[in-house]
Amino acid sequence: MIAMTPAIVSRCRVFQFQPLNEGHVITAMKRALQDKERGYGLSDVRCEDGALRYIAQIAGGDVRTALGALELAYLTTEDTIDPETGKPYRLITVETAHESVLKPMLKLDESMYYDMLSAFIKSMRGSDPDAAVFYLARMLEAGEDIRFIARRIMICASEDVGMANPQALVVAVSAAQAVERIGLPESQLILAHAAICVAVSPKSNSCTEAIFSARKAVVSGQYTIPSYLQDAHYKGSAKLGRGIGYEYAHDFPKHFSRQRYLPEELGDTRFYEPSENGFEQEVRSYLDWIHEE
Repeated sequence: MIAMTPAIVSRCRVFQFQPLNEGHVITAMKRALQDKERGYGLSDVRCEDGALRYIAQIAGGDVRTALGALELAYLTTEDTIDPETGKPYRLITVETAHESVLKPMLKLDESMYYDMLSAFIKSMRGSDPDAAVFYLARMLEAGEDIRFIARRIMICASEDVGMANPQALVVAVSAAQAVERIGLPESQLILAHAAICVAVSPKSNSCTEAIFSARKAVVSGQYTIPSYLQDAHYKGSAKLGRGIGYEYAHDFPKHFSRQRYLPEELGDTRFYEPSENGFEQEVRSYLDWIHEE
């Protein structure tokens, strides 16, 4: 793989090539079948209705992939004698086309691979279960590692669903464990289950924002842990003032003490702000309830 630094890229002219549409790919395959010098024009090749369209759909705008699948379909199809002419011909059926599609096609084009992964994640984040399961199917057809797909679902369950539906992460983690034990083809059911669960869950990135904000605060200053929160399990810790004054939450009404837990230097900073979605409505109500006078 060749990589360039941003400084070099900024001095380059970038051309973005878009994938061809289905009709263009079908036209390219028909030309290959008719070309007498570089194709199969010297042979009588016939195609069942839908065979070329199936290859074009799976190729995703990549003519090279489509021609590769067409070649494999031709080579794996035996001659049949036409009863009227007595001459041999080859019939490429939809079934043959299906068997000839190159499984690792997405890996032939790195940019397409990352586009597919990006679309999968954004479809789950965007609450579109149909798109999510479609891109999942494309990755499975491309031979993507099911463990990698499961990891992306777990990340999305925490990053984009979070506390709006805490069970989404449980489902995603269980799915990841299940695909490790079961494998394909059954794992496709488990991955679809998890992807759809994440897609249809209410969304919140409050946990994501919380940890990013907290880490930013950590590296921007020096903070002292309140002495009453410091470890006091060893002998002599009390003489150092460690643990003295700690209020055990369960000794108070609502099992909640108003004692300060953040370092004094952070004042009243709030890192976690629950959204109004899903379970976080209950979280917000609970926090309001324990803090009310």
